[in-house]
Amino acid sequence: MCGIVGGSVVLGGCGNEGLEEDTATDSIINVDEGIEIIPTAGTNNCGGRCVIKAHVKDGVVVRLSTDDEPDDPKSPQVRACVRGRSYRKTVFHPDRLKYPMKRVGKRGEGEFERITWEEAIDIIASETKRIKEEYGPASRFVHYASGVSATIRGNTLCQRLLALDGGHLGYYNSYSTACTAQATPYTYGTSSTGNTPDDWVNSKLIILWGHNPAESIFGTTLYHLRRAKEAGVKIIVVDPRYSDTAIAFADEWVPILPGTDNAVMDAMAYVMITENLHDEDFLNKYTVGFDGEHMPEGIDGKESYKSYVLGEADGIPKTPEWAEKISKTPAETIIKLAREYATTKPAALIQGWGPQRNAHGEQIVRGATVLATMTGNVGINGGWASGAGNAGRQSIPSVPIPENPFPGKIPVFLWTDAIVRGTEMGAKDGVTGVDKLPSNIKLIYNLAGNTLLNQHSDCNKTAEILKDESKVEFIVVSDIFMTPSAKFADILLPANSMFERNNITTPWNSGDFVVYANKVVDPPFECKFEYEWLIEVADRLGIREEFTEGKETIEDWCKWIVEGIKNNHPEFPSYEEFKARGIYKWTYDEPLVAFKAQIEDPENNPFPTPSGKIEIFSKRLYDMKNPAEIPAVPKYISSWEGPEDPLTKKYPLQCIGHHTKRRCHSTHDNNPWAEEVEAQSIWINTQDAEARGIQNGQMVKVFNDRGVVILPAKVTTRIMPGVTSMPQGAWYDPDKDGIDRRGNINTLTSHKPTPLAKGNPQHTNLVEIESI
Repeated sequence: MCGIVGGSVVLGGCGNEGLEEDTATDSIINVDEGIEIIPTAGTNNCGGRCVIKAHVKDGVVVRLSTDDEPDDPKSPQVRACVRGRSYRKTVFHPDRLKYPMKRVGKRGEGEFERITWEEAIDIIASETKRIKEEYGPASRFVHYASGVSATIRGNTLCQRLLALDGGHLGYYNSYSTACTAQATPYTYGTSSTGNTPDDWVNSKLIILWGHNPAESIFGTTLYHLRRAKEAGVKIIVVDPRYSDTAIAFADEWVPILPGTDNAVMDAMAYVMITENLHDEDFLNKYTVGFDGEHMPEGIDGKESYKSYVLGEADGIPKTPEWAEKISKTPAETIIKLAREYATTKPAALIQGWGPQRNAHGEQIVRGATVLATMTGNVGINGGWASGAGNAGRQSIPSVPIPENPFPGKIPVFLWTDAIVRGTEMGAKDGVTGVDKLPSNIKLIYNLAGNTLLNQHSDCNKTAEILKDESKVEFIVVSDIFMTPSAKFADILLPANSMFERNNITTPWNSGDFVVYANKVVDPPFECKFEYEWLIEVADRLGIREEFTEGKETIEDWCKWIVEGIKNNHPEFPSYEEFKARGIYKWTYDEPLVAFKAQIEDPENNPFPTPSGKIEIFSKRLYDMKNPAEIPAVPKYISSWEGPEDPLTKKYPLQCIGHHTKRRCHSTHDNNPWAEEVEAQSIWINTQDAEARGIQNGQMVKVFNDRGVVILPAKVTTRIMPGVTSMPQGAWYDPDKDGIDRRGNINTLTSHKPTPLAKGNPQHTNLVEIESI
């Protein structure tokens, strides 16, 4: 992957010299003299925040173990998965970046020459200042992605720096949850709609709709799902794939074509209405817009959700037979699912984040909230309000970011648009804070992230945008490897790994704990954490004191964070005690139930919506006057590159990207141990493979108008006919003809955003597959 090119020019500033391959035995090592066990944690962007105990001898991690504290429902163990357990193969990888480097070839070619840290910082500070003076603060952009996901991380530190230096273009939403974060509040007024996972054991039925925690792996999620299974809770998985979650937990698997979720949801609502299975008392008391008698003032009753489902407005009843033609989910299955969900109480319809990364993902989110509302499963133990599903009882301080002097923000997915046509972008493009952007993006800081290229849609198109030096004039990248994104740097800096610095973090919605990620080994060569060199950039910009607030090290900030936690929780251990133990767990006698107060005492606890109720019909969406794409009630919308698109004649297969246990997004793609878990391949149903003469393991070409990917086929009945799936996160590796040879699905995905959130539609793709 990396090596000497000639003279002082190197490809990646990496190679075997001076960094020994990890030769420690792969078997369990007995603890002996000279081994120190240091508690740390996984702080990559996976959400789990697992406990990792590093066994260190002579500056080398020779073994990793995990949480061995007592395990019980109030305080489950936070065990490391294969990604965390294989991390020493990342730390001691021979391809680590070693030195600061400056680009010498064309941008994207990956040719650099070694420079000193002093020169690198001088250039970064000079360009940061020049571009602000020439184009204004809106021309500077701190990229979204950060492979580090902890309280102290490069991208937020950089936002702090630029906010203190006059400002930068901001963003909102995320690649993970754009549609659910944007759409859920139109129903409930908030995204905090989930019960905590310790409540699942109180359900009688759990429907995992596009939710695959066995492969995405969120902290203690699987522990609580297992408890529910052991307690006899029935579990149904709705997914185009028979995922590992379905294998391990599901009593039933309901296949569904990607992007057709709302057709099935609408048909389920039809069954509930026509068979009088819906909770009419709940709907009358707590909701607006379900039927014509409960509409906002001045709105015709024909605009209600019930009217839409029964076909009173468009003449098309949303029957199970109608939905079957669209989704390929059998009508009998839809009827059974609707009856079971409506008559089993309490029940939890838990949506994953994958389905909403679709052309009309906002509808999928709101459709699930309507079903939860129709069945009265909101605000009760064992239920689930659906939507975003956020449920957190604790938060901790993080390094503060001052108010950005430039108020403008863009939807995060549209940063490539802001490069190409920023000055044309306004409210119709989701711009907030200003009427129009005053500048295109001219400078990008990309710190520990691979979304600059690899994780963004349409890699080929994105690469062409980034190659054009007349567009973005300066790109800074900090990383531990020569990733596909790093090749587009003008200044490339060697970062340290999560084992080479201190940090503090908490999980995503999956447990009430906070972990201290101790530094366990020294960083190799000239690797530095971003804070170390950002301080020096701040110094050259004349804002060092404001930037550091007297905290010159990461550990200074860690102490500040613990002090902040103790202000709210006096029982929290001292800094030294917390650092030595590595984890602190809060315990609770009862689960957190979203909207419990609103349901039990609605007079004193209205929903945070304009009406104070659950808004099945949203007057705010209605006033946007775009009913074809942003309807006031959730509904199925036939999408571009969906199963009804005429393009299916040319590209008949729908292609999605699923998470895999071996990677956290693109992190760990080059980890040899993690790669053994699952080889990169394209899943294809046996019927589709037979029709194309494709054998299991055979190399195939997956293609559409945006790109071509070559990788092995996985012929299986674990995916429904008409659908293919590729594990997302493989490192984009195009040959001279632009054909990706490693299996990056974003070679095939589109820049076209969703209508409301302007989010990423990376599960909306039509492709064809041919044997080669």
